[in-house]
Amino acid sequence: MGGIGKTTLSRNLYNDRLIEDRFDTRAWVVVSQDYHVEDVFMVLVNSTGKDGSEVHEKSAEELADRLYKNLKGRRYLIVMDDVWDTKAWDDVKRFFPDDNNSSRVILTTRESEVAVYANPGSSIHHMSLLSPEASWDLLRETVFGQEDGPYELEKIGREIAENCRGLPLAIVVIGGLLSRDIKGENWEHIAQDVYSAMARNDGDQFMEILSLSYNSLSHHLKPCFLYMGVFPEDYEIFVSQLIKQWVAEGFIKPRTPKSLEELAEDYLSDLINRSLVEVRRRKHNGEIKTLIIHDMLRELCLRKARDEKFLQIMKSQSHGFPQDRKNQRRVSIHSDRLLPLNVVHDSYLRSLVYFCDLHSSNHLVSFIVSFRLLKVLNALTIRFSEFPFGILELVHLEFLAFCYTNKLWLPASIRKLRNLQTLVVYLRDVSMFHPDDTLYLPSSIWEMPKLRHLMFERGFLRSSSFEEIKGVLENLQTLSDVTNLKCTKEVLETMPNLKKLGISYVHDTLTEWSSYEFNNFIYLHKLETLKCVFVTRDASARQPLPLNLAFPPNLKKLTLSGCRISWEKMIVVGSLPNLEVLKLRDNAFEGSV
Repeated sequence: MGGIGKTTLSRNLYNDRLIEDRFDTRAWVVVSQDYHVEDVFMVLVNSTGKDGSEVHEKSAEELADRLYKNLKGRRYLIVMDDVWDTKAWDDVKRFFPDDNNSSRVILTTRESEVAVYANPGSSIHHMSLLSPEASWDLLRETVFGQEDGPYELEKIGREIAENCRGLPLAIVVIGGLLSRDIKGENWEHIAQDVYSAMARNDGDQFMEILSLSYNSLSHHLKPCFLYMGVFPEDYEIFVSQLIKQWVAEGFIKPRTPKSLEELAEDYLSDLINRSLVEVRRRKHNGEIKTLIIHDMLRELCLRKARDEKFLQIMKSQSHGFPQDRKNQRRVSIHSDRLLPLNVVHDSYLRSLVYFCDLHSSNHLVSFIVSFRLLKVLNALTIRFSEFPFGILELVHLEFLAFCYTNKLWLPASIRKLRNLQTLVVYLRDVSMFHPDDTLYLPSSIWEMPKLRHLMFERGFLRSSSFEEIKGVLENLQTLSDVTNLKCTKEVLETMPNLKKLGISYVHDTLTEWSSYEFNNFIYLHKLETLKCVFVTRDASARQPLPLNLAFPPNLKKLTLSGCRISWEKMIVVGSLPNLEVLKLRDNAFEGSV
């Protein structure tokens, strides 16, 4: 049964400090129904690897061999979560070495036969539904935290908890709904709704309970929740990407002095407090980094999205849109198979998101460009060997993300996308910090006044190009990762409201460090996050770099790598009044502490 707590129990075990100390290495992989064995091996290899070597573009056989070598002779703990059939276990089991050293594999599944098949001689832990008393304890904790809550609400609260029939997911979702009304003004009404949902005899009682929370959402939160269905099952969702796509979709309506991104964070907090999405990872400063959505709640998303013609998922087994699903506004493609042009003959499409590994082709670009009203195009999983010029015809785009594998430049004509708010361009199959593997950027980017976020992989803008810059990007909040940016006062004044900056410096002996003018960071008065990575090509250089660093006082997060600042000069960092997170990596400073 879904939502009974299998993953929660396993996660608590996995994260227990005593368990962590007992094993040499640990790995957690979500398998799900539509798994790819290469992806499973990739996660396991990345989690158990000792050398950090590159594993992308490896075959399943190569990854399996690497996994075996990573685990051999080590005491390991592997969690395989959400396994649906025996084949998934057959695909990986022989690559878990049995060295008789108390290594363990935990497998969670809804199917008893899968558990028995994995280890016929072991005892299986069958999860039980909660008792009425445990149900009330969980509901009370969800609504009131460590407080007991008003005594007069206990009777109706116990009734609601008992009507959830002991299913933890249903209890915490209803608890999230009740937490919006801690005075209990509407608890009687909610209790009646829960009772009515459980009285159904169509086998969909629990889904109906989950629907109660969705139905109570305000009009501005409903599309934000439905958008969670865009992502594949068990997908770990990065909050930064989600928020940018929400903004581009137009879900966030400015009503306060807060920025659109700040409002989106408030919306997200509301969904989390209602237990409709779950925090998976947090940053060092406590901010939310990634989310997950339970597969039953994702199924609720997809049902409601179909009913409202909000979203269509295209999978490998899809053969086009059903006739009653035309005029879709959003399509999420989870198929590695190229779709024929006539699959989606729909001029209403506003959002196209890919979650499949594809190489670009004229056919594919023609397919994308056929949707003239697109506002969101996330094609990061597609490998473009050259710039897809047809995309420049999509003048309504507000969010564009794609990756390159060959010609590493953006054309000046990118300025045609004048409505663009977010531009993400990453590199695939290129060498780390190789001088030829740099993404050359045109100065015409500064003629795109609505830009809020520019995210590159080793993006480079020649110093001479800044002389051609005619505009100021007043709305720009994010610029990363750019290479060898010369921080002249004139350059930084073209982005006065920048909040996040990431720079890599690949230094050669022909350029003076002082020419980068690091002391001008102080002119970025709104800057809150700064990451600076320094790479010297002279491997024998071990002396502190002659850097004149100065940072703006509003800085909250600072990452330094490879700069070899003498410890005596680190006082410039220690004097920052608002600094919350400091990361010093790979010879960030020299000298004794």
